[in-house]
Amino acid sequence: MIRPALPFLLLCYAAYLPAQQAAFDVKSHYTKRQVRIAMRDGVKLFAIVYAPRDTSQKYPILLTRTPYSVAPYGPDEFPHHLGPSQKFAEDGFIFVYQDVRGRYMSEGTFMDLRPEHDEANGAADIDEATDTYDTIDWLVKNVPNNNGKVGLTGISYPGFYTDCGLIHSHPALVAASPQAPVSDEYMGDDAFHNGAFMLVANFSFFTGFGKQNNPTLPPAEKPFDYGTKDGYKFYLRMGNLDNADKLYLHYQNPYWTDTMEHTTYDQFWQTRSVLPHLKSVTPAVLVVGGWFDAEDLSGTLKTFRAIDQQSPQTSDKLVMGPWAHGGWQRESGEKLGDIAFGAKTAVFFQDEMELPFFRHYLKDAPDPALPKAYVFETGKNVWRKLEQWPPAEAKPARLYFHANGELSFNAPADTKSYDEYISDPNKPVSFYGKPTLDMARDYMDADQRFAGNRPDVLTYETEPLAEDVTIAGPISPALFVSTTGTDSDFDVKVIDMYPEDAPGVLAGYEQLVRGEPFRGKFRKSFEHPEGFSPGAVQQIHFTMPDVYHCFQKGHRIMIQVQSSWFPLTDRNPQTFTNIPSAKPEDFVKATERVYRSAGAASFIEVNVLR
Repeated sequence: MIRPALPFLLLCYAAYLPAQQAAFDVKSHYTKRQVRIAMRDGVKLFAIVYAPRDTSQKYPILLTRTPYSVAPYGPDEFPHHLGPSQKFAEDGFIFVYQDVRGRYMSEGTFMDLRPEHDEANGAADIDEATDTYDTIDWLVKNVPNNNGKVGLTGISYPGFYTDCGLIHSHPALVAASPQAPVSDEYMGDDAFHNGAFMLVANFSFFTGFGKQNNPTLPPAEKPFDYGTKDGYKFYLRMGNLDNADKLYLHYQNPYWTDTMEHTTYDQFWQTRSVLPHLKSVTPAVLVVGGWFDAEDLSGTLKTFRAIDQQSPQTSDKLVMGPWAHGGWQRESGEKLGDIAFGAKTAVFFQDEMELPFFRHYLKDAPDPALPKAYVFETGKNVWRKLEQWPPAEAKPARLYFHANGELSFNAPADTKSYDEYISDPNKPVSFYGKPTLDMARDYMDADQRFAGNRPDVLTYETEPLAEDVTIAGPISPALFVSTTGTDSDFDVKVIDMYPEDAPGVLAGYEQLVRGEPFRGKFRKSFEHPEGFSPGAVQQIHFTMPDVYHCFQKGHRIMIQVQSSWFPLTDRNPQTFTNIPSAKPEDFVKATERVYRSAGAASFIEVNVLR
């Protein structure tokens, strides 16, 4: 699920803690205080303050703001864990967790991804930046025994609030770690990827995340009943996206309804992007994300780049590990699905990067001297310390499509050459090899052999590599295509094809390294879609999120192209229309062509480290 709708504290590292070390008894080491903090407009936000019982020294404040509830509520109810990892609680911080405006025990009206203002004009002109400022101002003045320094952190939606806290930040805020932050929900985060709607993630999220009448305690969780264990069948039977409201949500969730009413990159989405506001950032920043984050990989990388470019004076660092969404906190980081990484990468991050970062800025501990980019190279399974990201040594190269499914760094010489397939939106290509109701956490590195056998999936592959090939940075497909329809998706997957003599389950494995959809009607503009003229050759050029992956000697690089990826993304009816309300007769078969001739050479541009 995107931005999982569970109490934030329950998501802490419980998955691996028992095997790692003895549990830390929070209640015997910390006191609990529930407070209501007045914002500049008079609205009071609820927060819980956990302070060390040992008052022989002063402690910094570590704040997390969340829409997912700061439970457990009640003066005598304590969570099992505090902080990003147990070592934070052992080290001693004042932990503060706050229900954001309009959620759970906080007053006010909640707005999904509330737009930020460049400047606050008066007490009524509030946003998440002002709420963060006012919260910190109250904390440093009213929480006993604090040392006057504040850190801010959060994962996913709380990562968005961390981003917002960097805007016109309070002087006491000296360090922040936005982790997998939602930064521009339409442009590659939770809602849309290149115009294609992320269906399974959003529906599963919004069935558990709706409007609240505040203040209120968390309701008892009642899982949505799909009536099946096969999400592919469920979403196919649902029909068009409007039926989600008609049949299941009953127009009671304004956030889903808003999303369905804004399927282009209009002002609604543009004003909700936090990225343009990340200027003149004063706290030190540690941006954290995972290479296999299916939800906010884009937001992580864009947050880092926005601060780096718009606030060059800021001390900002990037950490990218081999993790799914939030996997650096909830898991050990040893493996994801069938792919192992050779070590407890999440524990290494917590002990060697995250805690030292906050201890340095909040407690005046020694500088851990983190590099500009501390990134994990998948394939080789090693951490790299880099002076910049992407590395300067990575040089552009193009992988071209050729006849007979060949892929190489050499441009084609053929004329008028193409491959074609028939795409049927009523029989879409699945995104996962097994039945699943949600966005399976390991789909981002899962075996793709189930898809390559379909006639509506084009596959291109290199010869076995004579030497290691490492690609670092964004991947940019440039396809020449045509369709007999008036709209079509073109989904591109970059795959690491293991040799047949690889050990165990990895023999012949086709590991997804990066994949992204592209909705064809947005090939010229995400604000103003434009249909295809049937049969006309058009170029589609877009950028996929970064990778840092080594295709090892003896492996092959594979590219797959298809026109559906269901139900990861919604179905394109292949008729130029308003997709949420598309009628059954709008969903038509189309013949898709991908060209590979000298005058219309389709390729994938990558950055190669030789």
